[in-house]
Amino acid sequence: MRFSPQFLDELRARLPVSEVVGKRVKLRKAGREWKGLSPFNKEKTASFFVNDQKAMWFDFSSGKNGNIFDFLMLTEGVSFPEAVERLAHQAGIPLPVMTREAQVQEQRRKTLHDIVELAAKYFEATLASRNGARGRGYLLDRGIASSTQLKFRLGYALSEQYALKEHLGAAKIPVDDMIEAGLLVSGEDIAVPYDRFRDRVMFPISDWRGRVIAFGGRALEKDVAAKYLNSPETPLFHKGATLYNIAGARKAAHDGAQVIAVEGYVDVIAMVTAGFEATVAPLGTALTADQLALLWRMADEPILCFDGDDAGRRAAYRAIDLTLPLLRPGKSIKFAALPDGQDPDDLVRSGGRDAIEDVLGGARPLAHMLWARESEAGPFDTPERRAALEARIGEVTAAIADETVRRYYRQDLSARLRNLFAPIDIGARRKKFGEKAAGAANRFGKKSFGESRRSGGAAGSVLLGRDEPYIAASPFFAASALHRGHRAAIPRREALILLAAINHPWLLHDHIEELAAAEFRHADAQRLKGALIDVFARHHFGNEFGHSAAAADEDAAAERSALAAELANRGFAGLVERISRAITTPSVWGARPNAAQSDVLLTWKQLLALHMQWHSLTRELRDAEAALGQDNTEANYARLRDVKARLASLDGTEALIEGFGAPSGRPARTL
Repeated sequence: MRFSPQFLDELRARLPVSEVVGKRVKLRKAGREWKGLSPFNKEKTASFFVNDQKAMWFDFSSGKNGNIFDFLMLTEGVSFPEAVERLAHQAGIPLPVMTREAQVQEQRRKTLHDIVELAAKYFEATLASRNGARGRGYLLDRGIASSTQLKFRLGYALSEQYALKEHLGAAKIPVDDMIEAGLLVSGEDIAVPYDRFRDRVMFPISDWRGRVIAFGGRALEKDVAAKYLNSPETPLFHKGATLYNIAGARKAAHDGAQVIAVEGYVDVIAMVTAGFEATVAPLGTALTADQLALLWRMADEPILCFDGDDAGRRAAYRAIDLTLPLLRPGKSIKFAALPDGQDPDDLVRSGGRDAIEDVLGGARPLAHMLWARESEAGPFDTPERRAALEARIGEVTAAIADETVRRYYRQDLSARLRNLFAPIDIGARRKKFGEKAAGAANRFGKKSFGESRRSGGAAGSVLLGRDEPYIAASPFFAASALHRGHRAAIPRREALILLAAINHPWLLHDHIEELAAAEFRHADAQRLKGALIDVFARHHFGNEFGHSAAAADEDAAAERSALAAELANRGFAGLVERISRAITTPSVWGARPNAAQSDVLLTWKQLLALHMQWHSLTRELRDAEAALGQDNTEANYARLRDVKARLASLDGTEALIEGFGAPSGRPARTL
């Protein structure tokens, strides 16, 4: 064989099928696949599909299918070696010289696969035996059930120095082969090679085909030098070029699961057990370019899930530096931060799937994290400091190799810079808040949503909220108790606002601009808000969501059902359920489906007013903390105390919202 399976696998990993096929066939995205017109038959309706996860293409008009090599052979009439040579050139990989020695080496790889598989079966059998009680006890303490142990082929290595060596020796495996497979420790100063893994719970590491190629071992003794020990580099295993659970994640990603990267073996197992089956982990090192390529092969925007502490933030920043030069159109990463002091295993056991969903729902794109990193060194209160930040932004964006992506990053970050340095008139904002709180119904209820969009009003700025420009959080605010208290769950007030709109669609007619102007800090809440606005815009004229408030009582249930069905069709059913679960008290009656219209309107006004005031106060808090950090005067300290007191008062005011008005059958409590 001229080309080794390892070399061909590397080509497949480097070149997505859509990239190869796209040079000849015009493709467009269709869900998790790509589609286009057949290159083999003349057709008007696309019947040619490409699936990067499966690394295959399918032509239903001709019945042909295959991989990247087959495509070149069929479309260009070349032989298999020629196809490999062309693809290697496209991927920038030098062709191997398949000498007699290389052929012998390939046969050695097959032998090593067999040896490592024998070791995996031995470790599995040991864990299940009486001698494996120690390992089983550890796994059960970590909440890993027997069925999960079997699924991940977990095992146990005895504490004896030569247990595995003797077992493989009985199967006629040469000692040199055991050493080459990374199973024994040897050296000039070691007279007799001995087992590398002893008294450890064993985690088999597989390649993307599911073949065991190495092991990770977790020590059960406390005083060992390495709590986790991986196999060394071998002809089968390069720890920077694979991911734990890559085979299982690849299959799950093809079935539509979100691709997530966490930090360790047990974290992966906990995530998969909780239902996040496309979860992987690097093997004891920071994320590498090869591992990122594997993630992108499974998903366009995998989520990197790091601990919420300083170490997790540093890991996220290293991932930014790795990813920037490799970005290309449609390929990026997102970042999700866990609560301080918790890893995914802790969070799954304490909060279950819902807790993980909340963390993933708060995932932020790469551009957001890059800006946070560069702007956290504030304050930027002098021209020189602002110029330094602008220069730094120019440096980091210059690292992006793709010209198109680099241009858009510069545009995005330039806009953030302009907003960061834009002056904020706090007095005007307070006056504006008072006007909105007092006259919201009159100001917002008269103009249609279509007119607002045409005139460039707030409703046209769904994602950022035109009234409130993006402001970077200072390090003082980032470290404050208020900021640290922000959990990954959807904030209660945001959930209430959305739930009120979903349960009372007539609000979308009379108060759409208020909803559009509200800035939500949770990504999922923001997405659902955008969907509600889009649904209203599409159905506004002559359809079920065009009723006036006066007609709401007549067909409220039908409107509510129609809106729920439309959101479900768009894939928001699960998110709506999460929003509903976020309301843990029945006291906010105005957001409930059976509340009277006047109570709904009162609750809506109070929620929106408090929401806007909270955003204004948090910005004031940031400014006050920054001022005190620069100049520790009594005046600045008094300013900080005043803002905190108003925030505390706001929290107390929010607790008064109950919405049981007279029409609902109980006396109302107002602000």
